[in-house]
Order: sequence, then C-alpha cells, then structure tokens
Amino acid sequence: MILMNLILILLVGGIAAWLCESISTNAPKWVAVFSLIVALYPLRTVLFNLDAITSDAWLINESIPWISRFNISFHLAIDGLSLLLVLLTLTMGMVAVLAAWKEIKQRTGFFYFNLLWSLAGVVGVFCALDLFLFFVFWEVMLVPIYLLIAIWGYENRRYAAMKFFLFTQAGGLLMLLSICAFVLLHYQQSGELTFNYLDLLQHKLSDQSAFWVMLGFFIAFAIKLPIVPFHNWLPDAHTQAPTAVSVILAAVLLKTGGYGLIRFVLTIFPEASYDIAPYVMAIAGFSVIYGALMAFSQQDLKRLVAYSSVSHMGFVLLGCYAFTVQAWQGAVMQMLAHGISTSALFALVGAIQYRYHTRSLKELGGLWQTIPKLSAVGIFFVIASLGMPGLGNFVAEFLVLIGSFTTYPKLTVVATSGLILAAIYSLVIAQKTFFGPLKLGNAIDLDNREVLMMSSMAVLLIWMGLHPQPLIDLAQQTLNNFPLGVQ
Repeated sequence: MILMNLILILLVGGIAAWLCESISTNAPKWVAVFSLIVALYPLRTVLFNLDAITSDAWLINESIPWISRFNISFHLAIDGLSLLLVLLTLTMGMVAVLAAWKEIKQRTGFFYFNLLWSLAGVVGVFCALDLFLFFVFWEVMLVPIYLLIAIWGYENRRYAAMKFFLFTQAGGLLMLLSICAFVLLHYQQSGELTFNYLDLLQHKLSDQSAFWVMLGFFIAFAIKLPIVPFHNWLPDAHTQAPTAVSVILAAVLLKTGGYGLIRFVLTIFPEASYDIAPYVMAIAGFSVIYGALMAFSQQDLKRLVAYSSVSHMGFVLLGCYAFTVQAWQGAVMQMLAHGISTSALFALVGAIQYRYHTRSLKELGGLWQTIPKLSAVGIFFVIASLGMPGLGNFVAEFLVLIGSFTTYPKLTVVATSGLILAAIYSLVIAQKTFFGPLKLGNAIDLDNREVLMMSSMAVLLIWMGLHPQPLIDLAQQTLNNFPLGVQ
C-alpha cells in the first residue's frame, strides 16, 4: 500500500514531532525534515522509472474496503498529474519547514504536528479516488491550517483564521451536497450505491442535473483556487499567517482547487463545463486583471504577493476552460510554477520581516546595500513571477494564452493585459524594497539554510523554463483521458 504508507508517514511524523517537544524544542523540526524525506521512499519505484511511463493507466492504484455498508473504500491512486502535485507538496513542505526554522519558537511540537497533518490531507486530496474519501481529506487539511494561522499568526490572526475556515467550510459543504446528490442519482438509475470515481465517471446525468451537481463542485474549487468573488479570504489569511503557512497556502492548498476542476468538474461533467465556459473565461480574465490591480495598490508586501496569487490563479482557470490541449498543459504548468515562485516570494517577505520587523513598502528601501544576497534572490523571484522567458512561469502563461486564443480570442487578449500589470507591480516590489535610499539599519544576510532553500527553488524554476517537456508529458497522461476531445 504505497500511497497509504506515504500518508501514514506524514501522520505518524506529525505525532512524533509533537511528542518530541518534551525532549527538545529543536527536535520537532528535525522530525519534520526526516518525515518529509522518508515520505519520498514509497514513491521510489515510480520516480526511478519515469522515462518508461507512456501509458494512460494509473501509475499506482490501491483500494481496500472501508465502510462496506455504503460501498465506500479507501481508494488511492495517482497518475501523471497526481504525481506532479504530490511531489510539489512534499518539496514545498520541506521549504515550509526550513522557512519556520527560526521563526517558530513557541509550541514547536504542535506547530509541526499541524504542518505535517495538513500536508497529509493535501496528499490525500491528490490521491483519493473515492468521493467520500476525497471529502474527508478535504476536511483534514482544513483544520490544521486553521490552527496554524490562529495560534502562530500575527496580530489579526483569529479573524483571518475564522474567515479562511468559513469560506472553505462553506465550499466543502456545497461539495458534499453535490457528492451525495450525484451518488443518489447514480443509485436511482443503476441500482448501485458507490462513491467510486471511476464508476461515477461512466455515469451520465441529465443536462439539468449535471449542471446543478457540477455547480457545487465548481464553487468549492473556485473558493480554494481562489477566484473573484470567492477570493476574499486569501489576502487576510496570507497576511496574518506565519511564513511557513503562507508557503503551504500558496504552494499546494490553492492547487487543490485547480486539481479539483481538472479531475472532477471537467472530467465528470464535460458538457456542463463546456456550456458555462464563456462565463468562466470572463471571470478568469477579470480575476487576472483585478488581482494585478489590487496587488499594485498594496503597501504590505505580503498582501501584495497574496493578491498576485489571485491574478496568477486566474490563468489556471483560464487554461482549464479553454478546452485545448495547450491551455490544459499551461494550467498544470502554472500550478507548478506558481507554487514555487510565489512560495519563494512569501519566504523572502518572511525573511525580511524576521530581520526588520516590518513588511511595509513605506518603511523598506535600499536593502541591496545591507543584504545583497537576499536582494539578488528577491529580484530573481520577482522576475520569475512576472513571467520572464527561460523560467517556468513564462512557459505556463505562454501555453495558457496560446491555447485560449484559439477558442476565446477576445477574452484572452483581455487576460493578456494582466501580464503588463504584473510587470508593473513586480517592478514596484523591486524598486521600493531593494533600491533607493536606505531607510533601515544593517542586518544579517541569508544564512546557509536560506541559501539552500532559495537556490533549490530557483533551480526548479530554471529547469521548468528550459526543459518543461518531462512535466508536460506527465500531465498529458491525465489530459489524454478528458472526455471532450482536445483541439
């Protein structure tokens, strides 16, 4: 049971980290690092044979009975898309641990317990092929993140944590209603009670039923992505969360929304999705521009990066509903590239705040004079975020725009203006933070831990920009199974 063992390693590692706090306050973070490294071990067979993966079959497919009365099973499986997102989760989980290394000093055991359990929930979301199990993991990743923000966040943390909880819980309840309605409609027509994704995938609902069931899924995933007007929780959550939690939110939690759209909405309800595509594309274009404009108007660095996420995730929605192979590939690449580049920006903002105890652009300036390493790394990730050619973000946005233009040219042109706005607010970050007159005192530059963390993410973005084909090929394994033909 490879995938079950992977999730168990993270769950047990979280418990071990909590218990180890009684030995030493430093022990939990080492347990977290060890757990994330060991979690890769069950995937070794797949990782060492990526070149041989050419079929459309599931790479790993495991199922054991769970609640037999309702035919609910502990069904876990991964294909190319799931594998990419699981690897992203484990990698950025390590970055989150390194980002919290010096920042978290109180109740460290409970902190790393919640961090590892939230990662276990995310991995479960990316692997679950039983809809009830998917909902369980969806809820498992919610509670630890709420606690991480509410306990270790900044001054307005409880408000932000409650807002995050209410938005996500409302979406989760809508999704649960859609799951129950879908299963019930399938039972009424076939006489078979099942929550199995592969069985339900073969079931065709009437147009009206499919629309309403699909809508519950869509809203739940749009909230998590997030897309305007369901985005309101994100800036507050990012602003008040500790750096490690901002990394997890940006890197993987938002990606559960994009994954849900691809895995469930577009695949199970292709006709209903195609019918609403023009409206969703308009919303996506608006999100791209709105997020960029709001980012430009912020004075808090963390809030600025948070709104940039709203803009960037609009490209994911744009790619999903363009219904072309290039756009779908671009949406997947955007999830990966955004997960790395924006997480790096949050880690940099956290490093600046740790040194200067401020995130305000009004108080920052001239940091290149005192901390040149951090400034150089910051400029690199700012450039990556605006979509510089040769880096992963450019490949992603280029594929999305090329793929979308063939089906919705006018909306694509509107969304393209978001790239211009991204360049503007990115240059604002660089100018007001790293250049100009020095407003604050001296500080210690990046240490070896931070250099390792930042350089690793930089190498990943460069690799994705110069040689994205292996990632595209893995994602294509999933996209080949889309019911609607690609153009």
